[in-house]
Amino acid sequence: MRSLDARGLRCPWPALRAARALREGGAVEILADDPAAARELAALAAVQGLEFLVIDTDRYRIGAGGS
Repeated sequence: MRSLDARGLRCPWPALRAARALREGGAVEILADDPAAARELAALAAVQGLEFLVIDTDRYRIGAGGS
């Protein structure tokens, strides 16, 4: 699983960087502190048909179920 630190970046940058990481394959764990990040990342996951998980405050995971 890839890790992406997008703290300090305003949306849409966390979602854009997550999309780039997802193109390389596998699940991505994202650290993002923009209040809009959860909504943007959830939308990215939905468009790609992937699972979106909120792990903790400012910590998210996108990937296929079980990835």
